[in-house]
Amino acid sequence: MKKVLYMIVLLALFGSACSATGTTTPLTGSATPAATAPVAPATLNVMVHDSFAVGEIVVKNFEQQNNLKINFIKSGDVGAMVNRGILTKDSPQADVMYGTDNTFLSRVLDAGLLEPYNSALLADVSPAFKLDPQHSALPVDYGDVCLNYDKAYFTDKKLALPQTLEDLAKSEYKGLLVVENPATSSPGLAFVMATIAHFGQDKYLDYWKSLSDNGLNVVDGWETAYYTNFSGSSGKGAQPLVVSYNTSPAAEVVFAKTPPSDAPTGSLIGADMCFRQIEFVGIVKGTKNRALAEKFIDFMLGQTFQEDMPLQMFVYPVNPKAKLPEEFVKYAQLPAKVATLDLAEIAKNRDKWVADWVKIVLK
Repeated sequence: MKKVLYMIVLLALFGSACSATGTTTPLTGSATPAATAPVAPATLNVMVHDSFAVGEIVVKNFEQQNNLKINFIKSGDVGAMVNRGILTKDSPQADVMYGTDNTFLSRVLDAGLLEPYNSALLADVSPAFKLDPQHSALPVDYGDVCLNYDKAYFTDKKLALPQTLEDLAKSEYKGLLVVENPATSSPGLAFVMATIAHFGQDKYLDYWKSLSDNGLNVVDGWETAYYTNFSGSSGKGAQPLVVSYNTSPAAEVVFAKTPPSDAPTGSLIGADMCFRQIEFVGIVKGTKNRALAEKFIDFMLGQTFQEDMPLQMFVYPVNPKAKLPEEFVKYAQLPAKVATLDLAEIAKNRDKWVADWVKIVLK
């Protein structure tokens, strides 16, 4: 009897041990590990401007591959986003910041918002796009701010297209141009910089005065300029010339209800008539998700994201391996000579240039 009770106790203890550590295999009696709960995805906060867009499937695949959830924090236009980053630098709201362009890059670098990261994928990127030698801001895309024109207007009026910036001040183009205020608009600021690069700091205001005297129209932002004032998009605007992007004609084709045989708009791409904007991404200083932030930047520089990007944000990829969509090849024009300004010169004079412009043009 004692022997039987002894065996029962042993079996009970053995069963208890098995239930705590797993189950036994029928042949060996060894324990198998108990099932563990899946690890919850990490969250990566990415601050972006309001024009940021990316394919849903592209993002989901990246999230699944890295067991994370990306939280995109839209923060207004480029200037507003940069201001937000600077104001919150002591208590960062994001791990990554994307969308700073070369007109605002100096503010980000001077404020020390970003940590260096020399991604291996930078090796394929042209040196022309690498404006930060410390690699705190890595180039992702570029596009050219150019004058767009309504093809039908110039054909119907039998009016020759302006070929230079100087032409815009001629009487035949009186009242035909709408631009964005550089104090409130990124493309507006880029176009002012194109005129500074072309005419010089001493004479660009004289040029703008001549435009103002020739019936120049000024609005606060790109959407108003393009969709309200410009005749080439809505067909109801009064101005057939607008400051926009060299990819806008391609966008007109992509978003047309009935695909046209040709783009209804074009770009003026004469020497110095366009200013090249380059957009950057960087790791926010102090992030606790450094490894994931690096993976996200590599993702943005990789071929999948770079090929998805053109038809999402209508910009060009910096990765030369990325294939361009057919619409870009057929309808977007790249200028042979873009207007450029030194980054240090922009940093030193940007605010003064804008303030002086406002005094002359918006007096």
